[in-house]
Amino acid sequence: MRISTGQMFQQSTNSILEKQSATNSIVGQISSGKRVETAGDDPVAAIAIDNLKQKNTLVEQFIKNIDYATNHVQQTESQLGQADDLAASMKESMLRAANGSMTSAERQVIADDMRQSLEQLMSIANTKDESGNYIFGGTKTNDIPFAFDNNGQIVYSGDSGIRKSNIATGVQVNTNTPGDAAFMNAPNAMGDYGVNYSSLQQGDFVVTSAKIIDASAHLPDTYSFSFVDDGAGGLNVEVYDGAANLVTTVTPFDASQPVTVNGIAVNIDGEPQAGDTFSIEEVAEVSIFDTLSKAIALFESGDDTQTPAGQAELAQLLNNLDSGVNQMSQQRSYTGNSLKVLQQYSDNHTDEKIINTSALSKLEDLDFASAITEFEKQQLALNAVSSLFTKVGTLSLFDYI
Repeated sequence: MRISTGQMFQQSTNSILEKQSATNSIVGQISSGKRVETAGDDPVAAIAIDNLKQKNTLVEQFIKNIDYATNHVQQTESQLGQADDLAASMKESMLRAANGSMTSAERQVIADDMRQSLEQLMSIANTKDESGNYIFGGTKTNDIPFAFDNNGQIVYSGDSGIRKSNIATGVQVNTNTPGDAAFMNAPNAMGDYGVNYSSLQQGDFVVTSAKIIDASAHLPDTYSFSFVDDGAGGLNVEVYDGAANLVTTVTPFDASQPVTVNGIAVNIDGEPQAGDTFSIEEVAEVSIFDTLSKAIALFESGDDTQTPAGQAELAQLLNNLDSGVNQMSQQRSYTGNSLKVLQQYSDNHTDEKIINTSALSKLEDLDFASAITEFEKQQLALNAVSSLFTKVGTLSLFDYI
């Protein structure tokens, strides 16, 4: 079979170009350190590499979310811890002020100190994060959550919204604690109603609880309780509603038994006297700010702390303060649990990223020793083809005539 000069030149050129392409491909791999640069290099490996890269991208985003959530949860936990310590200190001040040997001036000093602590507690509740957002405002992070109203009471202007962060596929964690859950919505230590004692109280008694025991018979209202002489050396209890209508009369009064009215059971401990009165109003939840403000006002009133009514009110305030501290501690424990979950998922993602990166390296990274050997083989083959093409290209029939 005869081979034309043009065909010979074309075959030689194609061979050179093929060897140059193979050599350039290996040079590119050595330069990048990657065995698979395009899907054409290894289609099966290219699919696996793409999947692993997508997984790593998702894992990296989860890790960023976890870092963000951890910073915010840690700040919340720290502020709740400071608030807890401050409330415990204020409780000690309340117990010290209840000492009968203290003078009105000394109680005023304690009240002043407690007022400063209350302002500090409010400052904690209005803490901002690194972006200038209020951490206890719920989802209303741009507006100050706690402030004094026209009546001098601390009110909450945030909401109960929870902000969440995606930390894994299908897994979210709370990144904030709403201010009402932390400081405003502590369960009333009395139950469902709060007590207002009369400053004219003479007997030594305290209401220990006021709870709804029969929801079907319950009629929400403000109820007044009056102790009256039964004429036989005992006491009766007359209960009036908010319109001053007599609702029921308990005869005789027995401190070992609750006074029941319209589905409400009121337990009274101690020895009231004829003429003593008190009222109850529905209060399911109490604010730690309100509790401390009332305690400060009580101490500022002078010797009212030492009256039977003052002692009874102080006992109620101390119980509500304990409830408020427990509420903050509970919310703090939630943040602690969130931190444990965040750390767990952070460790899981770190391990997953290491595994994915290792698998990616096996599929994608170049074996430099093998690549250099292959490069030298291709280089040798290219030189040989080029040399042969040069010699063949210079052949002439006239050289043999």
